[in-house]
Amino acid sequence: MKPNSFLSRTFLLAAITLSSAAGAQNGPQMNLQRVELAAGMHRIEAQLAASAQERQIGLMFRREMPQHEGMLFVFEQPATQCFWMRNTPLALTAAFVADDGTIVNLADMQPMTEDSHCSARPVRYVLEMNQGWFSKKGLKAGSKLTGRPFQPARP
Repeated sequence: MKPNSFLSRTFLLAAITLSSAAGAQNGPQMNLQRVELAAGMHRIEAQLAASAQERQIGLMFRREMPQHEGMLFVFEQPATQCFWMRNTPLALTAAFVADDGTIVNLADMQPMTEDSHCSARPVRYVLEMNQGWFSKKGLKAGSKLTGRPFQPARP
């Protein structure tokens, strides 16, 4: 094999590998770990986006989501969290949530926009649900979510 053809084949293989990896990120995340949450008597089945990559992709590319499902973004430290809707065709509401499960503020987000929606104060959790879910359930800032992520750590 000539060196030029070896380099060409190596380059082609690398390009195919990169293209495949990029294509995998152009689809929705459907197989993340799940956790059950509740808002009063309302059950929520939330996918957990805990790693930087999972948080970055979030609900991008999802075309539909059952009404009782959402995505819980989990950050290492409380901070002002800001979200946008790039590549996200669903209309969503983001609930910015304190460590104890209290909703700090809600933000309705329009599909396929890059408008920034931020927490009113530092939080570690953001729960995205279909737009209108929180208002239909009568939930607002000050309402409480329960579930494993919001339980105090045991010594």
